[in-house]
Amino acid sequence: MVEIMHMRHKFDVDTRLIEGLVLDHGSRHPDMKRRAENCYILTANVSLEYEKSEINAGFFYSNAEQREKMVTAERRQVDERVQKIIELKNKVCAGTDKNFVVINQKGIDPPSLDLLARAGIIALRRAKRRNMERLVLACGGEAINSVEGMTEDCLGWAGLVYEHVLGEEKYTFVENVKNPHSCTILIKGPNDHTIAQIKDAVRDGLRSVKNTVEDEAVVLGAGAFEMAARKHLIDNVKKTVKGRAQLGVGAFADALLVIPKTLAENSGLDTQDVIVSLENEHDRGLVVGLNHNTGEPVDPEMEGIYDNYSVKRQIVNSGPIIASQLLLVDEVIRAGRNMRKPT
Repeated sequence: MVEIMHMRHKFDVDTRLIEGLVLDHGSRHPDMKRRAENCYILTANVSLEYEKSEINAGFFYSNAEQREKMVTAERRQVDERVQKIIELKNKVCAGTDKNFVVINQKGIDPPSLDLLARAGIIALRRAKRRNMERLVLACGGEAINSVEGMTEDCLGWAGLVYEHVLGEEKYTFVENVKNPHSCTILIKGPNDHTIAQIKDAVRDGLRSVKNTVEDEAVVLGAGAFEMAARKHLIDNVKKTVKGRAQLGVGAFADALLVIPKTLAENSGLDTQDVIVSLENEHDRGLVVGLNHNTGEPVDPEMEGIYDNYSVKRQIVNSGPIIASQLLLVDEVIRAGRNMRKPT
């Protein structure tokens, strides 16, 4: 699971892959650490604040002492939950240099934050649900819904947790996890236009990787596939058909050249020279593509240039269908004109 996150900060070259998670909020207590290493991560969905009852009920007291007891009883339940988290922290971190981080989906009220801070625990509240799911995949452990029966097996692990402040925004980085099944691509740029361009490129790349995994196959890129397919159509397929069908095969073969021609034009090269050079190499039995930097033929496999199999298949299948539909439109227009002529 990959999350794409952006910051309007620094330059596009500072975009990086984080093997972990970036949360778009920070801690809410001034005494909590802003940076910690070797951290146990407790992912929780437990309310650590006093919640009003959903049922309207009235409590009456006759003196200040009774009111004080009622307030104490209301806090006792929340404090007991916090104390169990502190006990787990003391159990796993006692006598070591390890730290303890609590990331809670529900709220943590100020008194609970104060107790956790005094125990040396970093606590984040109101985490988004999607981040909670990714957190377990990245750090390990389990997301708990109750503080009862917590053990060390419920905890995840991160080598580094730190807070980054950007203007009025706070971000918490969870990095150096052991076996991440979720990561974050952090996109940085000086303006929204740069960020949008990088985001589109990243999404295209991720989609290509997804297609490759699903297809379990790739085809050579840099125009090599189109050149090889054209040669096969001209040398083999065209000889197996007769009549006007040969013209169709030739037209389809020539249409495939639009890919290497476009690559040459975008690179500022002469399209005719490029096509002739590639055809000469393919006639020698070499499957080559175009090096857009030099304009010379290049082996795409050696350079690691590939295209998605499913994308190429879709192009080859859709091209003739779209051309047929356009020709059919011409036939419809011609038929309409003939119908308007007086008989």
